[in-house]
Formats: sequence, structure tokens, C-alpha cells
Amino acid sequence: MSDPLPPGLHIVATPIGNLGDLSPRAADTLRRADLILAEDTRVTAKLLNHIGHKTPMRRFDDHSSDADREHVLGLLATQAVALVSDAGTPLISDPGYKLVRAARAAGLAVHTVPGPSAVIAALTLTGLPTDRFLFLGFLPAKAGARAQAIDRYASVDATLVFYESGPRLGASLAALAHGLGNRDAAVVREISKLHEECVTGTLAELAERYGESPPKGEIVIIVGPPEEAEPASDDALDDALAEALARLSPSRAAAEVAGRLGVPRKRAYARALALSQ
Repeated sequence: MSDPLPPGLHIVATPIGNLGDLSPRAADTLRRADLILAEDTRVTAKLLNHIGHKTPMRRFDDHSSDADREHVLGLLATQAVALVSDAGTPLISDPGYKLVRAARAAGLAVHTVPGPSAVIAALTLTGLPTDRFLFLGFLPAKAGARAQAIDRYASVDATLVFYESGPRLGASLAALAHGLGNRDAAVVREISKLHEECVTGTLAELAERYGESPPKGEIVIIVGPPEEAEPASDDALDDALAEALARLSPSRAAAEVAGRLGVPRKRAYARALALSQ
């Protein structure tokens, strides 16, 4: 009989598609845990069936209450509790960090069993720069909030990574093309599954491809960093601002143009105010 796991919270990465990607250590942790906190117990039950073991489970997700979290904290001093998501590494684009933070604040042990992550796997497939990247989760669903979120990161000198759903993919790609310019990008889906796909192209090309034919499956969007360019001339800045001011307020026009032309926002805003008057 295996020795029991040490008490505390054990964060366990699970496969994002291919069950063969479950590490031996992850499987051993799930077998030896006193309790598994699962995003969806039905999904995790299939994983446990794959390793031929039954471990008590409790649902724990972004709808869990403060009382649920307190209950779990009460177990960690004497029990080994494994935390899993439906796929990949827990805490990536989910609120599990609140449980980890509370456990650490209470002086309880936290362990991690690293493994699959859709963010990292997608980056390795695209051929886009990976020396600096910024993971931004899901873009907002509403167009205005989505545009503001994209503008906030338009000048970041790094590859950008987003999660997205099939029905929203075309709209998100079009918004990214509008807010970031026609950068190199990739759409990666169904990682490690039978129909794994990585489609590369510019944002405009990808927006056109998926605009009328949304794909199925789990999707990651990778957008390359902005290209280095010569500083925009005053005439080029004024022309771009004049077009934007016909649609937007001075502040929003300045933000959009600054991101597109790679100029300081203060410079763009000062010219936008002058042109608007």
C-alpha cells in the first residue's frame, strides 16, 4: 500500500486532450489523495477511470462560495486534497488562486504537480516569438469592452496569447486586426487530440477564414509582437487622427492611433485635441 500524501493542497495538471499526457506523478497523486476538488466531477471521473482508481471528489469551481473555500481550508491541515481543472493546469484562467492564497495565508502546505498547459503547448506550435509572451485569458464578450481591452495591450512588445470559443472566434480576430494592425498570428485548437490544428496567417486572413465558419473545440489565439517601425511623421499622425476623430472622441481616437502607429499616447492625444478644436 502506498504511503499517504503529506497533508495540504496538491495542484495537479491534467491532460488537455490526450489522456496519455497524464504524468506518472499526477496519476499517483490522484490515487493517493484523500479528496479531489474537481471543476466537473463527471470529467474527472473519466480521468480516474483511465488510471483505474476511485478517489472521493467534491465539485469546486468559480461558483463555489466563501463557505466552500473555508470548508476546504479546514481539511488541509490533516488531509491531502488535490485540485484539478477539467483540462490543463489549474489556476490558469480560473479563480483557483483564491484558494491557494487563503491556504498560504493560513500557513497550510501547497504543492504543485506540473504538466500540460494549453498556453505553452500552443506557443510551441506557431513559430511566433516565444522569448516574451503575455497571457490575457478571454477577451470581453461585448464589442466596446473588447476594443478597450485590446487597445490596452496594443503597444506591448511581446507575443499575446488569448483563449477563445468557436462562436466568438471570428469577431475576436476581426477586433484584434482592427486594434493591433495586421500582425502575424495563429489559431490553435484541439491540442493533442486527433484533429489538432494550427492555422497561421495575418489577423485579417484568419478573421476572414473563421468569420463565417466558426470551428469547434478549445481554441488559443496567438498574436505576434508589433513590428519595429520608423516613428510616424506629424503628417501621418494627423491623417490617422482625422479619420479616427470622425468616429471617436479625442481620447479614444488618440488611444487607437497611438497603438496602431506605435507613437506615445501623450503625443497622439495632444494632436487629437488640437485637431478637434
